[in-house]
Amino acid sequence: NATSRMVKNVVDGPGTNILGVLVFCTFFGLVTSWLGDRVRIVIDFFIALDAIIRGWINVLMWFAPLGILSLISGNLLEVDDLAGTFQTLGRYVFTVLIGLLTHMFIVTPALYVLLTRKSPLPVFRTMIQPFIIAFGTGSSGAALPTSIFCLEESGVDARIANFVPPLGNTINVDGNALYEAVAVIFIAQLNNVHLSFANVIAISITATLASIGTGSVPAGLVSIVLILNTVGLPVKDISLILAMDWLIDRIRTGINVVGDGFATWAIAHNVNVDKQKEDGRY
Repeated sequence: NATSRMVKNVVDGPGTNILGVLVFCTFFGLVTSWLGDRVRIVIDFFIALDAIIRGWINVLMWFAPLGILSLISGNLLEVDDLAGTFQTLGRYVFTVLIGLLTHMFIVTPALYVLLTRKSPLPVFRTMIQPFIIAFGTGSSGAALPTSIFCLEESGVDARIANFVPPLGNTINVDGNALYEAVAVIFIAQLNNVHLSFANVIAISITATLASIGTGSVPAGLVSIVLILNTVGLPVKDISLILAMDWLIDRIRTGINVVGDGFATWAIAHNVNVDKQKEDGRY
C-alpha cells in the first residue's frame, strides 16, 4: 500500500507583516524600559511624538462624524442586496454578543472558580457599578476610580486594588480581542474569502497582541485595520461595522472592567494564602 505523505507548501501571502511589527515594538519597548536613563533621548522623543499625535487626533475628532457618515454611505451605495447585507450584519452582531456574554458569564467565572475555589457571585456584585459606568461611557479609564473604590470596599487589600485594575486597563483587554477576531472573520466571509486554520490562528494572535497596550478609549477599529492588513483583507469593508460599533464597544468595555475585577480578586486570594504560609498559619 502506498503511504500518503503530507507536503508543506509555504508561500508568501498578501498583506503587511503586522504581527512582526507588533513583536518588534513590544521588545523594543521592553529593552528601552530596561535601559532607562541611558536611552533618555529616545524616551523623550516618543513622549513628544505621543503629544503631537494626541493633538492631531483632537483636531481630527471634530471631523469624525462627517467622515464616518461618508464611509458608511459610500459603502451602502455599493451594496446590491441591502436587505441581505443588513441580515448578515445582524447575525454578526448576534455572534459577537453571544461570544462576549459567554466569555463574561461562563469562561471568566470558570477560570476564577478553578483558581480560587470560590463563588464568582460576590465579584459580579462588586463590579456592577463599574460595569454600568464603563457601559455608559465606553471607556474603562472612566470606570477605573470606581473599580478601585468598589474593590477596596469589598475587602480587597488596597495595595492590590490600586495595582491590578490600572494594569488590567492596559493589558487585560479580553473583550476587545474577542470582538476584533470575530469582526475580521466576518469581513472575510463577506468577501467570500476562505480562511485557513493558520489564518485564524494568525488573526487570534494578532488580535490579542494588538489589544494589549490599546488606550482605555474606543480604539478597537484601529486594531481591526491592523489585523485586516495581516491577512490581506480589504479595509474599506470596516465601514459596515461602524454602525453597530457604538453598542458593541460599550459591552466589550464593560466586560474588560469585569475581567479586571475577577483578576484582582484572584490575585488577592493567592496573596492572602502566601501571607498565611509565611506566618505559619496555613
